[in-house]
Amino acid sequence: MTKQKPQLSFWQIWNMCFGFLGIQFGFALQNGNVSRIFQTLGAEIDDIPILWIAAPLTGLIVQPIIGYWSDNTWNKFGRRRPFFFAGAILTTLALFVMPNSPTLWIAAGALWVLDAAINITMEPFRAFVGDNLPQEQRTSGFAMQSFFIGIGAVVASAMPYMLANWFAISNVAPAGEIADSVKYSFYFGGLVLLVSVMWTVYSSKEYSPQQLAEFDESEHNAADSELNIANQAQVNYQKQGVRYLALGVVSTLAIYYFALDKQLYILSIGSIAFALIQFVVAKMQTSLNTDNGFYEVIDDLYHMPTTMKKLAVTQFFSWFGLFAMWIYSTSAVTSFHFGSSDPTSSAYNAGADWVGVLFAAYNGFAALAAFLIPVLAAKYSRQWAHFICLSCGAAGLISMAFIENPTLLLVSMVGVGIAWAAILSIPYSLLSSSLPTKKMGVYMGIFNFFIVLPQLLAASVLGLFVREVFAGQSLYALVLGGVFMLIAAFSVLRVKD
Repeated sequence: MTKQKPQLSFWQIWNMCFGFLGIQFGFALQNGNVSRIFQTLGAEIDDIPILWIAAPLTGLIVQPIIGYWSDNTWNKFGRRRPFFFAGAILTTLALFVMPNSPTLWIAAGALWVLDAAINITMEPFRAFVGDNLPQEQRTSGFAMQSFFIGIGAVVASAMPYMLANWFAISNVAPAGEIADSVKYSFYFGGLVLLVSVMWTVYSSKEYSPQQLAEFDESEHNAADSELNIANQAQVNYQKQGVRYLALGVVSTLAIYYFALDKQLYILSIGSIAFALIQFVVAKMQTSLNTDNGFYEVIDDLYHMPTTMKKLAVTQFFSWFGLFAMWIYSTSAVTSFHFGSSDPTSSAYNAGADWVGVLFAAYNGFAALAAFLIPVLAAKYSRQWAHFICLSCGAAGLISMAFIENPTLLLVSMVGVGIAWAAILSIPYSLLSSSLPTKKMGVYMGIFNFFIVLPQLLAASVLGLFVREVFAGQSLYALVLGGVFMLIAAFSVLRVKD
């Protein structure tokens, strides 16, 4: 007779997810204020995307490594919690340093450290839910994380405004210095992150590897079986390396020869870098030096379970739609709904401020929608629940091209918020059901690739699309994002629960 994981109470799930409040607080402060810090320290507008490349690349590298280490860690502090603890300390320190950066390049370096530290804390949180909750409660667990993400994003995004308007803290500063409202927001965010993560560390427990091996043996055997089927085919890494190298070199030369958008180099050089990784892994394979984390992460990438491969497609299209919204909402709303593309005009700045309200609104709606997702999943299935939520998000993005009254864009944000809550919960719930416990962390980290890759693609090609295909009308980038999200909605129906 197999031993089942006991169901946890509402407050136990609350405690184990509470740390995400602080993690999102840090992310929201980073997303909302780092460009402002860069510009204050002298960055040109065209330099900001390159400076921001730190965030996706850091997640791409750090998350699978931390996932692998946390899978293979067990000491008196637990399995995932040592990473929560260390990441919280590092992130808090980085949040204190970031707004005090004296030069642009120190600020850029601080962003690398900050993003790496947040990823050290965040990645094991996804695996933590899979470790601690039985199958039937995982959707609720990830939905609870979505709730805290929504609350954290709303409060952190509004923090500089609240400090300036409610507490009379200055939001201006001499040239080359960061405003006090931003500095104090980062200090407060560091404390919130530290306290909330430590709350999870000290109020939650973890099962030992022996206990996890005993729990729900049939579930793990099914996941192991799916993984073993995927692992039957051996990869020729040398051949893969040659393919990616050829693609990268040809693409780089084409970009240079035809004077294409320089941001396309992100993709071509990335292909070359991945090719070099294949050659290293091929060397390890031929020398039988495969008992190490570097080899195992790359090998696991090629041998993902079938469920994960299908979910990767859903994630890719979902996140491309989100990045289209994040990149182009300000220019779309200011030009179409407020009638100005001049950053010095009052109409433009009113529109930019309204975009901040819209972003806070969709995060607020996501926090509320998080409680409805388990109900939808129980009534229909996780796949159909995700289909419904992503369809709402697609409708929300596409509707922005047909709504002229800026106030009514709040209705669009209802759909986006519902989709955002689902994107942060349902794919991870489905994924955790297809993974054995022994590889939960590393595959959660690899799953992050399909968030980073659409981000890099969006940063590389959307500008070209807006300029050449949409005749400079960035509003159509939001429509394209909605179309991609609708594709994601239909793709999730291919996933077997």
